[in-house]
Amino acid sequence: MTDDLKRAHGLSHLDAEGRAHMVDVGSKEITRRRAVASGRVRCSPELIEAIRSHGLAKGDLPGTARLAGILAAKKVDDLIPLCHTLPLDRVEVELEIEDDGVRIRATASTHARTGVEMEALTAVTVAALTVIDMGKAVDPAMVIDEVRVLEKSGGRSGTYRWEDTTDVSSGEEGA
Repeated sequence: MTDDLKRAHGLSHLDAEGRAHMVDVGSKEITRRRAVASGRVRCSPELIEAIRSHGLAKGDLPGTARLAGILAAKKVDDLIPLCHTLPLDRVEVELEIEDDGVRIRATASTHARTGVEMEALTAVTVAALTVIDMGKAVDPAMVIDEVRVLEKSGGRSGTYRWEDTTDVSSGEEGA
């Protein structure tokens, strides 16, 4: 696979033979990087009521999920093979209890040579898995969905903001 082909398809994690490798970021400038990700766990009304009334046998679901998300962001390089170890400046995880689920938002920031999107996404998904673990006795049919990077900034590629113009289930524009 040629370097031009890799660049054209954004495949920086592939070497000349098409094998996965860790990207060398040593020559990149250290800049402030920030990423925000979000996701949702769809839940039954019974589970939402149990969360709101602090009635779960396993304890404080929002607090535990928030801490699990923060811890997960700090472990991304242990979980995802080609991620770099990053010195995180801050990770914030927020949970909003809605009538039909739990919305999770994570913000990660660093001063580094590569971005923190994976840290924000991992914080969201592990927080979501924690919601499922703590609530499964009440609602075994929970669903994690809408996990995405909402925004990122810093580095050569500049700023990205997700806009709700694509139906993620079909991939069609304008839905």
